[in-house]
Amino acid sequence: MPGELLRVVTAGSVDDGKSTLVGRLLHDAKAVLTDQLAAVELASERRGYAGADLALLVDGLRAEREQGITIDVAYRYFATKRRSFILADTPGHVQYTRNTVTGASTADVAVLLVDARAGVIEQTRRHLAVASLLRVAEVVLAVNKMDLVDFAEPVFDAIVADFSAAAEKLGVEHFTPIPIAALAGDNVVIPSARMPWFGGAPLLSFLEELEPAQARRLPARVPVQLVIRPRTAQHPDYRGYAGRVEAGVLRPGDKVRVLPSGRVSQVAGIDTPAGELAEAPAGRSVTVRLADDLDIARGDLIAVDAEPLPVPSRELAATVCWLTDVPLRAGSRYQLRHTTRDVLAVVDAVESRLDIATLEPAPAPELALNDIGAVRLRLAEPVVTDPYELNRSTGAFLLVEPATGATVAAGMVR
Repeated sequence: MPGELLRVVTAGSVDDGKSTLVGRLLHDAKAVLTDQLAAVELASERRGYAGADLALLVDGLRAEREQGITIDVAYRYFATKRRSFILADTPGHVQYTRNTVTGASTADVAVLLVDARAGVIEQTRRHLAVASLLRVAEVVLAVNKMDLVDFAEPVFDAIVADFSAAAEKLGVEHFTPIPIAALAGDNVVIPSARMPWFGGAPLLSFLEELEPAQARRLPARVPVQLVIRPRTAQHPDYRGYAGRVEAGVLRPGDKVRVLPSGRVSQVAGIDTPAGELAEAPAGRSVTVRLADDLDIARGDLIAVDAEPLPVPSRELAATVCWLTDVPLRAGSRYQLRHTTRDVLAVVDAVESRLDIATLEPAPAPELALNDIGAVRLRLAEPVVTDPYELNRSTGAFLLVEPATGATVAAGMVR
């Protein structure tokens, strides 16, 4: 049976070869069905290619196939004998930064591609900044198209040095560089005989052997999604609170605090359609029964009463990735969506914008499309948050345009 699931996101600039890399990975890992490969070979022949264009295994939209670019996030599942994977291939164009944010938000590993001929460019730094802000635990620098620079080690070393300088500025403590040629498969699944100077593992072996970083263990948190009161003859007094455990492990008997009200109770039972649980780990959707009859509604948070407790607040300091053409300015009003709670938010201040060229924060009166910056928000009602660095679920939020329902920003609580 394959081992623990690993979520991988690929990102890079236009034509760095992300889709080709993923296609090569699937092909060489024997994760492509015969009819799929035949369809790709036929499509490649129609376009006049000498061989199969493996990028077509990933670029599924008609517009993507016609233009030869990636537009949407393409998710692919495959498994080897050692591990199961979910791969998210994200677009390279600057205007699709929102898709990169989406793909990276749940990733354990970010594979950032660089064209060996171009080196580290602005989009490389942007994607590294996104990976850093979203706390992706592992970063792989895949220097692609090494065949076009004669597999030269000095070219690879210079790119690694440039990337290392950018990573240090963004607080990325470590990364793993791998030289590859995705078109031919060098160092993707099989070690490359054309780069004997590289002593590391090929990409797939590295991903198979990687131990995912463990998030800091927090006491259990369960955002309430639904209050369940069946009022049947069999259960006339049943009251349960349905939601997903977003941190820690919840057990019957745990003392819990309901936030933002601060009321205290005890877990009487944890129910699922398959029966009661002795414990519910993070990621499990459950219905929680409490020993006391409390006034609890959707958007409240059930948290084990232990330090550190999440903090209810009507003011948030946050970092946001701005995802729309209309600039973010002080005084703007949006709907803030945090776990299962929606509240009105007003932008108190735009404090700074990350300068992608220098990777330093710079004063800015507003944030434009694809900008990353620091803001302060005032909320109509309190929300209960952890810092994003402690928990990616309870520390994240979205800003939504109330009139259209469009998502305009992804935010991380500082």
